[in-house]
Amino acid sequence: MPYKLYNSDAFDWLESQEANILHAIVTDPPYGLQEYTSKELSKMRKGKGGVWRIPPSFDGAKRRPQPRFTILNNDELNDIKNWFEKFGNATFRVLRPGAHVIIASNSLLFPYVAIGMKDSGFEFRGSVARLVRTLRGGDRPKNGHKEFNMVSSAPRSCWEPWLIFRKPFKGTLVENLRKWETGGLQRISEETPFLDVLQSQRTPLNERRISDHPSLKPQSLMRYFAKAVLPLDRGTILDPFMGGGSTIAAAEYFGFESIGIEIDKIFFDIAKNGIPLLAKLDVRINGFQDDTTFSDKGTTITQEKLEF
Repeated sequence: MPYKLYNSDAFDWLESQEANILHAIVTDPPYGLQEYTSKELSKMRKGKGGVWRIPPSFDGAKRRPQPRFTILNNDELNDIKNWFEKFGNATFRVLRPGAHVIIASNSLLFPYVAIGMKDSGFEFRGSVARLVRTLRGGDRPKNGHKEFNMVSSAPRSCWEPWLIFRKPFKGTLVENLRKWETGGLQRISEETPFLDVLQSQRTPLNERRISDHPSLKPQSLMRYFAKAVLPLDRGTILDPFMGGGSTIAAAEYFGFESIGIEIDKIFFDIAKNGIPLLAKLDVRINGFQDDTTFSDKGTTITQEKLEF
C-alpha cells in the first residue's frame, strides 16, 4: 500500500520526523479544543451530555452529532489561534519549501485559523469556498419560535471555507518545482486552473456507512484536493488528524503516497478498515469531472441536482 497509518499523537509524530520530507498536508483538524477530547467523545458516543449537539430524530432518521462552535467564548477562540500557531510551527519544519497546507474550517472560526498559521511563518494563499448546505444555523430563537417566527438566531450555513497556506520558498516557482516538486497547485486541465469555488454535496450515506466519523468529508471533494496539492502528480500527502480516513482514501485513489495520523483508537480502526473501500468508490470528482464545462465568458460547473 502507498499509505502508512499511525495511531499516535500528531505533534509527537511530527517532532520525530526529518525536515523537508513532505509535499503537502490536507486535513480537517479537531481545533485543539473540547469536541475531540476523550471525555467529550465518550459523551458523544453515548448520545448524552457534553458539548456535542445531539439532534433529535427526524422522520424516522437518526441525525448525527454536530460540533457546537457557537458556544466558544473569547478565551477559547484565542486558544484556537494559539493552537494553529503551534500546529503551524510543528508542520513548517517537515514540509518542503513551497508545500501547500489545505485546512477545513467554517465561517465562524477561519479568521483565527488564518492568523495562527500566518504567525507560524506560512503564507496565506486564499481559500476554496465549498458550497454545501449543512444542518447548522438558521434556527429561530430558542424558546421563542412562535413569538419571533421570522427571526433566525444565526445564518444558515451554505458554504464551508477550506483555507490554503504555503511554506515560503526562495527563488522562482519554476526553480522550486524543479528542486522540490512543490509550490503550485495542479490545474484541472491545460485550459482551466485550480478553482476556488466548488459546489459540493454532503457526505453520502454510503460513504458514512463505510467510515462512520462525525466529520467525514466526501470523496468527491477530497480527491479534488489530493490531486491539486501534488502539482507534478508525485509526492507524499500528510493528514495529521485522519479521522475517518477520507484524505488518505483520496490519495490512495490516485496511487499517491500518503500518511495518516489519528490519536483516537476507535476512529483509527474505522479509518484503517474504511480507507480501502472508500478508495474504490466510483465518484464524480469536483472540478475534474466530465460534465464540467468552460467558456471564454466564464466558468460553469454543471453537476447532478443536489438535495438539501
